[in-house]
Amino acid sequence: MVLVLAVRDYVNRMLQDISGMKVLILDSQTVSIVSVVYSQSELLQKEVFLVELVDSISMPKESMSHLKAVYFLRPTSENIQYLKRQLAKPRFGEYNLFFSNMLNTTQLHILADSDEHEAVQQVQEFFADFVAIDPYHFTLNTPSNHMYMLPAVIDPPNLHNYCDRIVDGLAAIFLAFKRRPVIRYSRTSDIAKRIAQEASKLMYQQESGLFDFRRTEISPLLLIIDRRDDPVTPLLNQWTYQAMVHELIGIKDNKVDLGNVGKFSKDQQEVVLSSEQDAFFKANMYENFGDIGMSIKRMVDDFQQVAKSNQNIQTIEDMAKFVDNYPEYRKMQGNVSKHVTLVTEMSKIVEERKLMLVSQTEQELACNGGQGAAFEAVTNLLNNESVSDIDRLRLVMLYALRYEKESPLQLMQLFNKLASQSPKYKPGLVQFLLKQAGVDRRTGDLYGNRDILNIARNMARGLKGVENVYTQHQPLLFQTMESITKGRLRDVDYPFVGNHFQQGRPQEVVIFIVGGTTYEESRSVALQNAMHSGVRFILGGSYLLNSKRFLKDLEEAQRIARSSSGVV
Repeated sequence: MVLVLAVRDYVNRMLQDISGMKVLILDSQTVSIVSVVYSQSELLQKEVFLVELVDSISMPKESMSHLKAVYFLRPTSENIQYLKRQLAKPRFGEYNLFFSNMLNTTQLHILADSDEHEAVQQVQEFFADFVAIDPYHFTLNTPSNHMYMLPAVIDPPNLHNYCDRIVDGLAAIFLAFKRRPVIRYSRTSDIAKRIAQEASKLMYQQESGLFDFRRTEISPLLLIIDRRDDPVTPLLNQWTYQAMVHELIGIKDNKVDLGNVGKFSKDQQEVVLSSEQDAFFKANMYENFGDIGMSIKRMVDDFQQVAKSNQNIQTIEDMAKFVDNYPEYRKMQGNVSKHVTLVTEMSKIVEERKLMLVSQTEQELACNGGQGAAFEAVTNLLNNESVSDIDRLRLVMLYALRYEKESPLQLMQLFNKLASQSPKYKPGLVQFLLKQAGVDRRTGDLYGNRDILNIARNMARGLKGVENVYTQHQPLLFQTMESITKGRLRDVDYPFVGNHFQQGRPQEVVIFIVGGTTYEESRSVALQNAMHSGVRFILGGSYLLNSKRFLKDLEEAQRIARSSSGVV
């Protein structure tokens, strides 16, 4: 069962058994969980006439006893306090309480004591504690996502909450799928190890009864890895549709905010990009930018044909037919307009920032050797007035990650040039990245130059040539999935938690990246699953990254590291 269907099923079960007019009450996180799988029109069909946030109805308002309240909340102490106050003065006819994860006994007692008016009809746990962006990709939208990047000597008070949220999300995934996994983690990452151990403790000790499902022959695998094992992927420009929209404009919970990009009418300022609700997007989300233009042209041509036939109304029958097809026509018109707008805006940004030029050098830095040529290419781009500050920073970072041990002198020259050309960035940001995600800190063979098999594969690719210079990069995740499929994931790099081990190849694998995933990685997962190799992969992360967000987390981590007893 895929993620989107799992969450839709939970939402259906919440709404369909409660007859009559309903109000759906969510919190700041469950609003994302519901909105990516359920549209407003679908909620209306379930007789949900009002959607409110739990913190906005804490003020006493007029009574609405004709409405039945359906609460879907994360089981946090803050939400329990909101409920306690709202149950003391009930506004709605009845209260149906659903929580996205496990309630503890204390929380249940508070709810029971607060329900003096006996308004609560039911309390249930529905394990949809994750945002199902695509069928095989979820995120947790974890606040304070920079936490994973802090040096181990700093133990910030919020780190506990950060890890707890991830463990909750992982528990919900496996409870929704009715499985208990064996757990492995990235050897060089303290935070991946901590989360792996806490998840194991929860699933095998504290709540072992809850996770005691009928055993499959081979247990599923939960692999917890660290974003710092592959800092290259979130730094690269993207050239496939979904990833490119997120990199250049930004996607949040499958919605794109066009308000900052250009002047659009109110109904066009926010558009939905969902593979579940948009057939064109589903067919083209992984296609490269050049092919998207051709696909959109075909879609525009099809629409013009439909528009022409609608102009030719001569009889009553024609009119009736037009009225019947009008909603579909409007939907098609909106879709055409949405995709044309997105591609037009991205083309403008590509031209303004000279991204084709920049991206060619990025891909060379990520995929091919040749330090002398790379130094020259990066220097030329730093001197180019048309190249933006963020692109200069990313180029220097990509060069530094690749050649940190090989050319310290030339690296210093690039640091100095970046400081003079783009003074807005804090000095030492590139060095901080190397301390946190440099070669000595990484698990895995990021550049394919440590392992003899990877060296051979890269040589073969070099001889064969690449189809498209802008999309030749493959994330480290691709190698990791290949190793799992072939039963070659090394225990020494990815140890098991506890005395578990795996005989045979797992058929279901959840890979969770602490620090966040990218759309390039979710594309790799979708393509891998389409190959039907006998292993089904699901990708999850603490956040959905583009280069802007990755750099923001890096800057925040650097700021905290500096202010904490002078550690840089």
